[in-house]
Amino acid sequence: MRKDNLVIAKKKFNSRLIVGTGKYKNMNECAKAIKISGAEIVTVAVRRVNISDRNKPLLMDFIDPKKITYLPNTAGCFNSEEALRTLRLAREIGGWKLVKLEVLGDKKNLFPDMIETLKSTEVLTKEGFKVMVYCNDDPLMAKRLENVGACAIMPLAAPIGSGLGIQNTTNIKIIRSQTKLPLIIDAGLGQASDAAIAMELGCDGVLANTAIAKAKKPFLMSSAFKDAVIAGRNSYLAGRIEKTLYGNASSPKSGII
Repeated sequence: MRKDNLVIAKKKFNSRLIVGTGKYKNMNECAKAIKISGAEIVTVAVRRVNISDRNKPLLMDFIDPKKITYLPNTAGCFNSEEALRTLRLAREIGGWKLVKLEVLGDKKNLFPDMIETLKSTEVLTKEGFKVMVYCNDDPLMAKRLENVGACAIMPLAAPIGSGLGIQNTTNIKIIRSQTKLPLIIDAGLGQASDAAIAMELGCDGVLANTAIAKAKKPFLMSSAFKDAVIAGRNSYLAGRIEKTLYGNASSPKSGII
């Protein structure tokens, strides 16, 4: 079979599962869950995870940035200025240019502020960043993000950390049909089957954090997500049968005894 890589900003990855580094009990648990998941990209909240203070435990001591791609993100930013400052800081600290942008609209629902997000994407792209963008499942906004230079579209499945799973498969299908950019479901997944559904819709990958970190057995859930992403991708590539209203016998009608 032909190698089926995930390609983001011209870089190839074997795994289509991206894992967050937040909400674990400790960095050891985080590192082990990521290893089990097989993920090759991890998101790092620049404002919340220690990546610069050597007097405290560094994430790099547990997850080797030479083996795993760090994806700095702007978790906790509520306007364009905060997001831009955060990612510019990430570039200064680690030279990172592949980044995940999220600009939130409020602290209760954590939905993205798409006006600020769109503005930030345009600025960052002009500054040479490769921007993966957390967004609403809005096909029009997704297209606008593509037009201003996003390198990946990351629509939510449901509110961040809610565990509700994909709430609007129709919009995800529309976004898939209108973009050639990597499409990665981000936020709101609760269990491995949600990841499989995302992949069967034609998404290129999924991002999971809370669903793994807050599971009763994080390591087992990490393994389950790994398998679900692979199964969902293979199911999508295999091509499902057409849905029909009536039954269709699987046995041949000719040669019946």
